[in-house]
Amino acid sequence: MTSARIAPTLAVASVESFEVAPRRQGELAAEPVPLAFSVARVLLVVALIGAPLAFGAVVTWAWMALGLVASLALFLWATGSVWQGRLDLIWSPLYIPLAIFFLLGLAQYWAQLPLDRFETRQALVLLGADLTFFFLAAQLFASADSRTWRLFGPTVLLFAGSLGLFAILQIALGTRQIYGIVDTPSNAHFGPYVNPNHYAGLMEMLIPVAVLYIAGRYRRSSVAALPLLVVIATVAVAALLLSGSRGGLLTLVDETAIMVALLGWGARTAEKRRLAKAVAATILAAMLLFSWVDSGRASKHLALIFNIESPGGSEISRENLALDSLRMWRDHRILGVGLGNFETAYPAYQSLPTDLWIDYAHDDYLEAAAETGLVGTVLILSALALFFRLAFRDLRHRLRSEGGWIRLGAAIGCCGLLVHSFFDFNLHIPANAAWFATLAGLATTGEQSSNSRQSPWPQTRAAY
Repeated sequence: MTSARIAPTLAVASVESFEVAPRRQGELAAEPVPLAFSVARVLLVVALIGAPLAFGAVVTWAWMALGLVASLALFLWATGSVWQGRLDLIWSPLYIPLAIFFLLGLAQYWAQLPLDRFETRQALVLLGADLTFFFLAAQLFASADSRTWRLFGPTVLLFAGSLGLFAILQIALGTRQIYGIVDTPSNAHFGPYVNPNHYAGLMEMLIPVAVLYIAGRYRRSSVAALPLLVVIATVAVAALLLSGSRGGLLTLVDETAIMVALLGWGARTAEKRRLAKAVAATILAAMLLFSWVDSGRASKHLALIFNIESPGGSEISRENLALDSLRMWRDHRILGVGLGNFETAYPAYQSLPTDLWIDYAHDDYLEAAAETGLVGTVLILSALALFFRLAFRDLRHRLRSEGGWIRLGAAIGCCGLLVHSFFDFNLHIPANAAWFATLAGLATTGEQSSNSRQSPWPQTRAAY
Protein backbone atom coordinates (compact mmCIF):
# COMPACT_ATOMS: atom_id res chain seq x y z
CA MET A 1 0.00 0.00 0.00
CA THR A 2 1.32 3.40 -0.87
CA SER A 3 1.20 6.51 1.25
CA ALA A 4 0.04 9.97 0.34
CA ARG A 5 1.24 12.71 2.65
CA ILE A 6 -0.94 15.75 2.64
CA ALA A 7 -0.92 18.78 4.87
CA PRO A 8 -4.62 19.29 5.57
CA THR A 9 -6.59 22.47 5.03
CA LEU A 10 -6.56 25.33 2.57
CA ALA A 11 -8.26 28.71 1.90
CA VAL A 12 -8.80 31.67 -0.39
CA ALA A 13 -8.16 35.37 -0.09
CA SER A 14 -8.21 37.21 -3.40
CA VAL A 15 -7.99 37.13 -7.15
CA GLU A 16 -5.02 38.58 -8.97
CA SER A 17 -5.64 39.45 -12.61
CA PHE A 18 -2.57 39.65 -14.85
CA GLU A 19 -2.59 40.61 -18.52
CA VAL A 20 -0.66 37.86 -20.31
CA ALA A 21 -0.57 39.38 -23.80
CA PRO A 22 -2.57 42.00 -25.73
CA ARG A 23 -5.04 40.40 -28.13
CA ARG A 24 -7.57 41.63 -30.65
CA GLN A 25 -11.25 41.75 -29.84
CA GLY A 26 -12.09 39.24 -32.59
CA GLU A 27 -9.63 36.75 -31.15
CA LEU A 28 -11.07 37.21 -27.67
CA ALA A 29 -14.57 36.51 -28.94
CA ALA A 30 -13.43 33.24 -30.52
CA GLU A 31 -11.13 32.07 -27.71
CA PRO A 32 -11.78 28.49 -26.44
CA VAL A 33 -11.11 29.38 -22.79
CA PRO A 34 -14.46 28.18 -21.38
CA LEU A 35 -13.96 24.84 -23.13
CA ALA A 36 -10.44 24.44 -21.75
CA PHE A 37 -11.60 25.15 -18.21
CA SER A 38 -14.65 22.91 -18.60
CA VAL A 39 -12.54 20.02 -19.85
CA ALA A 40 -10.18 20.50 -16.90
CA ARG A 41 -13.14 20.38 -14.50
CA VAL A 42 -14.43 17.20 -16.14
CA LEU A 43 -10.99 15.58 -15.91
CA LEU A 44 -10.80 16.37 -12.21
CA VAL A 45 -14.23 14.89 -11.52
CA VAL A 46 -13.50 11.79 -13.62
CA ALA A 47 -10.25 11.23 -11.73
CA LEU A 48 -11.98 11.69 -8.38
CA ILE A 49 -14.65 9.15 -9.31
CA GLY A 50 -12.25 6.66 -10.87
CA ALA A 51 -9.67 6.66 -8.07
CA PRO A 52 -11.92 5.10 -5.37
CA LEU A 53 -13.09 2.46 -7.85
CA ALA A 54 -9.44 1.42 -8.32
CA PHE A 55 -9.27 0.16 -4.70
CA GLY A 56 -8.74 3.71 -3.44
CA ALA A 57 -5.85 4.21 -5.91
CA VAL A 58 -3.46 2.38 -3.56
CA VAL A 59 -2.00 0.36 -6.43
CA THR A 60 0.87 1.97 -8.28
CA TRP A 61 -0.76 2.40 -11.68
CA ALA A 62 -3.83 4.00 -10.09
CA TRP A 63 -2.07 6.72 -8.11
CA MET A 64 0.25 7.39 -11.04
CA ALA A 65 -2.81 7.89 -13.26
CA LEU A 66 -4.24 10.23 -10.63
CA GLY A 67 -1.12 12.35 -10.77
CA LEU A 68 -1.05 12.36 -14.58
CA VAL A 69 -4.67 13.54 -14.77
CA ALA A 70 -3.92 16.31 -12.26
CA SER A 71 -0.94 17.39 -14.39
CA LEU A 72 -3.05 17.38 -17.57
CA ALA A 73 -5.79 19.43 -15.91
CA LEU A 74 -3.17 21.91 -14.69
CA PHE A 75 -1.84 22.19 -18.24
CA LEU A 76 -5.34 22.87 -19.57
CA TRP A 77 -5.88 25.58 -16.97
CA ALA A 78 -2.58 27.23 -17.90
CA THR A 79 -3.37 26.94 -21.62
CA GLY A 80 -6.80 28.48 -21.12
CA SER A 81 -5.28 31.37 -19.18
CA VAL A 82 -2.84 32.07 -22.04
CA TRP A 83 -5.61 31.93 -24.65
CA GLN A 84 -7.81 34.39 -22.78
CA GLY A 85 -4.90 36.78 -22.48
CA ARG A 86 -4.89 37.08 -18.68
CA LEU A 87 -4.20 35.05 -15.58
CA ASP A 88 -6.91 35.17 -12.91
CA LEU A 89 -5.07 33.67 -9.96
CA ILE A 90 -7.03 32.80 -6.85
CA TRP A 91 -4.61 33.52 -4.03
CA SER A 92 -4.90 31.76 -0.67
CA PRO A 93 -2.90 32.42 2.50
CA LEU A 94 -2.77 28.64 2.89
CA TYR A 95 -0.48 28.42 -0.12
CA ILE A 96 2.27 29.63 2.23
CA PRO A 97 2.23 26.82 4.85
CA LEU A 98 1.55 24.25 2.15
CA ALA A 99 4.47 25.41 0.03
CA ILE A 100 6.77 25.45 3.06
CA PHE A 101 5.59 21.95 4.03
CA PHE A 102 6.41 20.68 0.54
CA LEU A 103 9.79 22.43 0.64
CA LEU A 104 10.44 20.80 4.01
CA GLY A 105 10.01 17.40 2.39
CA LEU A 106 12.34 18.42 -0.43
CA ALA A 107 14.94 19.62 2.08
CA GLN A 108 14.75 16.31 3.94
CA TYR A 109 15.24 14.45 0.67
CA TRP A 110 18.19 16.49 -0.62
CA ALA A 111 19.86 16.55 2.81
CA GLN A 112 19.59 12.73 2.84
CA LEU A 113 17.88 12.90 6.23
CA PRO A 114 15.36 10.05 5.70
CA LEU A 115 16.34 6.43 6.20
CA ASP A 116 14.67 5.58 2.88
CA ARG A 117 14.87 8.41 0.34
CA PHE A 118 12.74 6.45 -2.13
CA GLU A 119 9.78 6.59 0.27
CA THR A 120 10.26 10.33 0.70
CA ARG A 121 10.39 10.84 -3.05
CA GLN A 122 7.18 8.87 -3.51
CA ALA A 123 5.49 10.81 -0.72
CA LEU A 124 6.52 14.08 -2.37
CA VAL A 125 5.03 12.96 -5.70
CA LEU A 126 1.74 12.08 -4.05
CA LEU A 127 1.72 15.27 -2.01
CA GLY A 128 2.37 17.28 -5.15
CA ALA A 129 -0.60 15.63 -6.86
CA ASP A 130 -2.86 16.43 -3.90
CA LEU A 131 -1.72 20.05 -3.81
CA THR A 132 -2.46 20.25 -7.54
CA PHE A 133 -6.01 19.02 -6.91
CA PHE A 134 -6.48 21.71 -4.28
CA PHE A 135 -5.02 24.43 -6.48
CA LEU A 136 -7.18 23.47 -9.47
CA ALA A 137 -10.33 23.20 -7.36
CA ALA A 138 -9.74 26.77 -6.20
CA GLN A 139 -8.92 28.11 -9.67
CA LEU A 140 -11.56 26.27 -11.71
CA PHE A 141 -14.54 26.58 -9.36
CA ALA A 142 -14.05 30.09 -7.97
CA SER A 143 -15.97 31.61 -10.88
CA ALA A 144 -18.17 28.60 -11.64
CA ASP A 145 -21.70 29.47 -12.70
CA SER A 146 -24.91 27.95 -11.37
CA ARG A 147 -24.99 25.40 -14.20
CA THR A 148 -21.63 23.99 -13.08
CA TRP A 149 -22.87 23.56 -9.51
CA ARG A 150 -26.10 21.99 -10.76
CA LEU A 151 -23.93 19.35 -12.45
CA PHE A 152 -21.37 18.91 -9.68
CA GLY A 153 -23.88 18.50 -6.83
CA PRO A 154 -25.91 15.63 -8.30
CA THR A 155 -22.72 13.99 -9.56
CA VAL A 156 -21.40 13.73 -6.00
CA LEU A 157 -24.82 12.61 -4.76
CA LEU A 158 -25.15 9.88 -7.41
CA PHE A 159 -21.58 8.72 -6.87
CA ALA A 160 -22.10 8.41 -3.12
CA GLY A 161 -25.40 6.59 -3.64
CA SER A 162 -23.86 4.23 -6.21
CA LEU A 163 -20.96 3.36 -3.91
CA GLY A 164 -23.44 2.76 -1.11
CA LEU A 165 -25.65 0.54 -3.25
CA PHE A 166 -22.62 -1.43 -4.47
CA ALA A 167 -21.50 -2.08 -0.90
CA ILE A 168 -25.00 -3.09 0.23
CA LEU A 169 -25.29 -5.53 -2.67
CA GLN A 170 -21.94 -7.01 -1.66
CA ILE A 171 -23.36 -7.72 1.80
CA ALA A 172 -26.60 -9.13 0.40
CA LEU A 173 -24.77 -11.45 -1.98
CA GLY A 174 -22.15 -12.44 0.58
CA THR A 175 -19.30 -12.01 -1.90
CA ARG A 176 -15.79 -12.42 -0.51
CA GLN A 177 -14.04 -10.70 -3.41
CA ILE A 178 -13.95 -7.13 -4.69
CA TYR A 179 -15.85 -7.00 -7.98
CA GLY A 180 -16.21 -10.75 -7.59
CA ILE A 181 -12.69 -11.39 -8.90
CA VAL A 182 -10.15 -9.71 -6.58
CA ASP A 183 -9.21 -11.54 -3.37
CA THR A 184 -8.32 -9.55 -0.26
CA PRO A 185 -6.04 -10.68 2.60
CA SER A 186 -8.70 -10.81 5.32
CA ASN A 187 -11.94 -10.77 3.30
CA ALA A 188 -12.84 -7.67 5.32
CA HIS A 189 -13.19 -5.44 2.27
CA PHE A 190 -16.11 -3.09 1.79
CA GLY A 191 -17.19 -1.70 -1.54
CA PRO A 192 -14.11 -1.19 -3.75
CA TYR A 193 -11.85 -0.69 -0.69
CA VAL A 194 -9.76 -3.35 1.02
CA ASN A 195 -10.24 -1.60 4.38
CA PRO A 196 -13.81 -0.70 5.51
CA ASN A 197 -12.46 2.27 7.48
CA HIS A 198 -11.14 3.85 4.30
CA TYR A 199 -14.47 3.30 2.56
CA ALA A 200 -16.08 5.10 5.50
CA GLY A 201 -13.50 7.88 5.17
CA LEU A 202 -14.55 8.54 1.58
CA MET A 203 -18.28 8.39 2.33
CA GLU A 204 -18.04 10.79 5.26
CA MET A 205 -16.66 13.39 2.83
CA LEU A 206 -19.29 12.78 0.14
CA ILE A 207 -22.38 12.60 2.36
CA PRO A 208 -22.32 16.22 3.67
CA VAL A 209 -21.93 17.50 0.11
CA ALA A 210 -24.87 15.32 -1.00
CA VAL A 211 -27.13 16.29 1.91
CA LEU A 212 -26.46 20.01 1.65
CA TYR A 213 -26.93 19.86 -2.10
CA ILE A 214 -30.41 18.50 -1.38
CA ALA A 215 -30.99 21.27 1.17
CA GLY A 216 -29.88 23.88 -1.36
CA ARG A 217 -32.24 22.42 -3.97
CA TYR A 218 -35.20 22.27 -1.58
CA ARG A 219 -37.33 24.89 -3.34
CA ARG A 220 -35.99 24.16 -6.82
CA SER A 221 -36.79 20.43 -6.89
CA SER A 222 -40.16 18.97 -7.77
CA VAL A 223 -42.28 17.12 -5.20
CA ALA A 224 -41.38 13.81 -6.88
CA ALA A 225 -37.65 14.53 -7.26
CA LEU A 226 -36.94 15.56 -3.67
CA PRO A 227 -37.80 12.17 -2.08
CA LEU A 228 -35.67 10.46 -4.72
CA LEU A 229 -32.68 12.61 -3.79
CA VAL A 230 -33.19 11.80 -0.11
CA VAL A 231 -33.37 8.07 -0.90
CA ILE A 232 -30.02 8.23 -2.69
CA ALA A 233 -28.40 10.02 0.25
CA THR A 234 -30.02 7.51 2.62
CA VAL A 235 -28.34 4.60 0.83
CA ALA A 236 -24.97 6.32 1.22
CA VAL A 237 -25.42 6.93 4.96
CA ALA A 238 -26.66 3.37 5.57
CA ALA A 239 -23.65 1.97 3.71
CA LEU A 240 -21.29 3.99 5.89
CA LEU A 241 -22.91 2.49 9.00
CA LEU A 242 -22.84 -1.01 7.51
CA SER A 243 -19.08 -0.72 7.01
CA GLY A 244 -18.79 -1.18 10.78
CA SER A 245 -16.22 1.61 11.01
CA ARG A 246 -16.20 3.06 14.51
CA GLY A 247 -14.26 6.08 13.31
CA GLY A 248 -16.82 6.51 10.55
CA LEU A 249 -19.70 6.43 13.06
CA LEU A 250 -18.01 8.95 15.34
CA THR A 251 -17.30 11.18 12.36
CA LEU A 252 -20.91 10.99 11.18
CA VAL A 253 -22.08 12.05 14.66
CA ASP A 254 -19.62 14.97 14.61
CA GLU A 255 -20.73 16.06 11.14
CA THR A 256 -24.37 15.96 12.25
CA ALA A 257 -23.47 18.04 15.31
CA ILE A 258 -21.82 20.64 13.08
CA MET A 259 -24.91 20.81 10.90
CA VAL A 260 -27.13 21.18 13.96
CA ALA A 261 -24.89 23.95 15.29
CA LEU A 262 -25.25 25.76 11.98
CA LEU A 263 -29.02 25.73 12.50
CA GLY A 264 -28.58 28.18 15.36
CA TRP A 265 -25.71 30.21 13.96
CA GLY A 266 -25.08 31.85 10.65
CA ALA A 267 -28.23 30.66 8.84
CA ARG A 268 -31.59 32.29 8.32
CA THR A 269 -34.84 30.74 9.53
CA ALA A 270 -35.82 29.34 6.12
CA GLU A 271 -32.34 27.86 5.66
CA LYS A 272 -32.52 26.26 9.12
CA ARG A 273 -35.76 24.53 8.27
CA ARG A 274 -34.40 23.25 4.96
CA LEU A 275 -31.22 21.92 6.57
CA ALA A 276 -33.11 20.34 9.46
CA LYS A 277 -35.53 18.54 7.15
CA ALA A 278 -32.76 17.22 4.89
CA VAL A 279 -30.60 15.99 7.78
CA ALA A 280 -33.45 14.47 9.82
CA ALA A 281 -35.04 12.66 6.87
CA THR A 282 -31.72 11.24 5.71
CA ILE A 283 -30.59 9.99 9.13
CA LEU A 284 -33.95 8.46 10.05
CA ALA A 285 -34.30 6.61 6.75
CA ALA A 286 -30.65 5.47 6.90
CA MET A 287 -31.13 3.98 10.37
CA LEU A 288 -34.17 2.05 9.19
CA LEU A 289 -32.29 0.71 6.16
CA PHE A 290 -29.28 -0.18 8.34
CA SER A 291 -31.39 -2.17 10.80
CA TRP A 292 -33.01 -4.04 7.92
CA VAL A 293 -29.81 -4.98 6.04
CA ASP A 294 -27.36 -5.53 8.91
CA SER A 295 -26.83 -9.15 9.89
CA GLY A 296 -25.47 -8.12 13.29
CA ARG A 297 -21.79 -7.90 12.37
CA ALA A 298 -21.72 -4.14 11.82
CA SER A 299 -23.81 -3.29 14.88
CA LYS A 300 -21.61 -5.47 17.13
CA HIS A 301 -18.48 -3.81 15.79
CA LEU A 302 -19.92 -0.32 16.19
CA ALA A 303 -20.82 -1.18 19.80
CA LEU A 304 -17.07 -1.46 20.51
CA ILE A 305 -16.55 2.23 19.71
CA PHE A 306 -15.02 2.96 23.11
CA ASN A 307 -12.77 -0.10 23.03
CA ILE A 308 -9.31 0.96 21.86
CA GLU A 309 -7.68 -1.88 20.00
CA SER A 310 -5.64 -2.32 16.88
CA PRO A 311 -7.25 -3.18 13.58
CA GLY A 312 -7.49 -6.93 13.25
CA GLY A 313 -7.37 -7.47 17.00
CA SER A 314 -3.60 -7.90 17.31
CA GLU A 315 -1.76 -7.40 20.57
CA ILE A 316 -0.66 -3.88 19.55
CA SER A 317 -3.36 -1.32 20.20
CA ARG A 318 -3.77 2.17 18.80
CA GLU A 319 -2.65 3.42 22.19
CA ASN A 320 0.67 1.56 21.77
CA LEU A 321 1.07 2.97 18.27
CA ALA A 322 0.43 6.49 19.57
CA LEU A 323 3.01 6.16 22.37
CA ASP A 324 5.57 4.69 19.99
CA SER A 325 4.96 7.55 17.55
CA LEU A 326 5.49 10.11 20.32
CA ARG A 327 8.82 8.48 21.21
CA MET A 328 9.83 8.66 17.56
CA TRP A 329 8.92 12.36 17.53
CA ARG A 330 10.88 12.94 20.76
CA ASP A 331 14.05 11.53 19.21
CA HIS A 332 13.65 13.53 15.98
CA ARG A 333 12.03 16.62 17.43
CA ILE A 334 12.87 19.33 14.88
CA LEU A 335 12.73 17.79 11.39
CA GLY A 336 11.36 14.29 12.01
CA VAL A 337 12.48 10.99 10.53
CA GLY A 338 11.62 12.07 6.99
CA LEU A 339 8.44 12.36 4.96
CA GLY A 340 7.05 8.89 4.20
CA ASN A 341 9.51 7.15 6.54
CA PHE A 342 7.29 6.16 9.47
CA GLU A 343 7.13 2.56 8.26
CA THR A 344 10.91 2.34 7.90
CA ALA A 345 11.69 3.94 11.27
CA TYR A 346 8.99 2.25 13.34
CA PRO A 347 10.68 -1.13 14.09
CA ALA A 348 13.22 0.67 16.28
CA TYR A 349 10.38 2.08 18.41
CA GLN A 350 7.98 -0.86 18.42
CA SER A 351 7.00 -1.52 22.04
CA LEU A 352 5.48 -4.99 21.75
CA PRO A 353 6.37 -8.00 19.60
CA THR A 354 4.04 -8.87 16.74
CA ASP A 355 4.08 -10.78 13.48
CA LEU A 356 2.39 -7.83 11.73
CA TRP A 357 4.35 -5.23 9.77
CA ILE A 358 3.27 -1.78 10.99
CA ASP A 359 3.16 0.68 8.11
CA TYR A 360 1.05 3.51 9.59
CA ALA A 361 0.46 5.03 13.03
CA HIS A 362 -3.34 4.96 12.58
CA ASP A 363 -3.23 8.64 13.55
CA ASP A 364 -2.40 11.00 10.71
CA TYR A 365 -1.41 13.82 13.09
CA LEU A 366 1.08 11.81 15.16
CA GLU A 367 2.52 10.23 12.04
CA ALA A 368 3.00 13.63 10.41
CA ALA A 369 4.65 14.93 13.59
CA ALA A 370 7.02 11.95 13.70
CA GLU A 371 7.94 12.37 10.03
CA THR A 372 8.29 16.17 9.86
CA GLY A 373 9.08 17.15 13.44
CA LEU A 374 8.20 20.40 15.14
CA VAL A 375 8.55 22.38 11.92
CA GLY A 376 5.93 20.28 10.11
CA THR A 377 3.65 20.27 13.16
CA VAL A 378 3.61 24.07 13.31
CA LEU A 379 2.82 24.26 9.60
CA ILE A 380 -0.06 21.79 9.92
CA LEU A 381 -1.53 23.57 12.95
CA SER A 382 -1.37 26.93 11.19
CA ALA A 383 -3.07 25.46 8.14
CA LEU A 384 -5.81 23.98 10.32
CA ALA A 385 -6.41 27.32 12.01
CA LEU A 386 -6.71 29.07 8.64
CA PHE A 387 -9.05 26.38 7.33
CA PHE A 388 -11.53 26.69 10.20
CA ARG A 389 -11.41 30.47 10.03
CA LEU A 390 -12.11 30.66 6.31
CA ALA A 391 -14.30 27.63 5.62
CA PHE A 392 -17.20 28.81 7.79
CA ARG A 393 -17.08 32.56 7.40
CA ASP A 394 -19.90 34.65 5.93
CA LEU A 395 -22.45 31.82 5.97
CA ARG A 396 -25.45 34.07 5.41
CA HIS A 397 -24.02 35.32 2.15
CA ARG A 398 -22.77 31.89 1.09
CA LEU A 399 -26.11 30.11 1.55
CA ARG A 400 -27.88 32.44 -0.85
CA SER A 401 -26.58 30.40 -3.77
CA GLU A 402 -26.69 26.70 -4.65
CA GLY A 403 -22.92 26.63 -4.92
CA GLY A 404 -22.65 28.02 -1.40
CA TRP A 405 -24.55 25.05 0.02
CA ILE A 406 -22.19 22.66 -1.77
CA ARG A 407 -19.15 24.57 -0.49
CA LEU A 408 -20.50 24.31 3.04
CA GLY A 409 -21.00 20.57 2.57
CA ALA A 410 -17.39 20.33 1.38
CA ALA A 411 -16.22 22.14 4.53
CA ILE A 412 -18.17 19.78 6.80
CA GLY A 413 -16.88 16.76 4.86
CA CYS A 414 -13.30 17.94 5.40
CA CYS A 415 -14.00 18.41 9.12
CA GLY A 416 -15.29 14.85 9.22
CA LEU A 417 -12.11 13.40 7.75
CA LEU A 418 -10.00 15.54 10.06
CA VAL A 419 -11.80 13.93 13.01
CA HIS A 420 -11.38 10.43 11.55
CA SER A 421 -7.67 11.12 11.09
CA PHE A 422 -7.22 10.83 14.86
CA PHE A 423 -8.05 7.12 14.55
CA ASP A 424 -6.90 6.07 11.08
CA PHE A 425 -4.76 6.96 8.06
CA ASN A 426 -7.31 8.03 5.44
CA LEU A 427 -5.08 10.88 4.29
CA HIS A 428 -2.53 8.27 3.20
CA ILE A 429 -5.03 6.66 0.81
CA PRO A 430 -4.47 8.47 -2.52
CA ALA A 431 -8.15 8.56 -3.57
CA ASN A 432 -9.30 9.90 -0.19
CA ALA A 433 -6.46 12.42 -0.06
CA ALA A 434 -7.38 13.72 -3.53
CA TRP A 435 -11.04 14.11 -2.50
CA PHE A 436 -9.99 15.89 0.68
CA ALA A 437 -7.75 18.31 -1.22
CA THR A 438 -10.48 19.06 -3.76
CA LEU A 439 -13.19 19.61 -1.16
CA ALA A 440 -10.82 21.78 0.88
CA GLY A 441 -10.25 23.93 -2.19
CA LEU A 442 -14.01 24.28 -2.72
CA ALA A 443 -14.73 24.94 0.96
CA THR A 444 -12.25 27.76 1.33
CA THR A 445 -12.81 29.45 -2.02
CA GLY A 446 -15.41 32.21 -2.01
CA GLU A 447 -17.15 33.83 -4.93
CA GLN A 448 -14.55 35.32 -7.24
CA SER A 449 -16.39 38.60 -7.62
CA SER A 450 -16.46 39.19 -3.87
CA ASN A 451 -12.73 38.73 -3.48
CA SER A 452 -11.30 40.26 -6.63
CA ARG A 453 -8.86 43.12 -6.74
CA GLN A 454 -6.74 44.64 -9.44
CA SER A 455 -3.20 43.50 -9.82
CA PRO A 456 -0.55 46.04 -8.81
CA TRP A 457 1.27 45.11 -12.02
CA PRO A 458 0.87 47.48 -14.96
CA GLN A 459 -1.39 46.05 -17.68
CA THR A 460 -0.95 46.50 -21.40
CA ARG A 461 -4.05 46.48 -23.60
CA ALA A 462 -4.31 46.41 -27.35
CA ALA A 463 -5.36 49.53 -29.18
CA TYR A 464 -8.40 48.94 -31.34
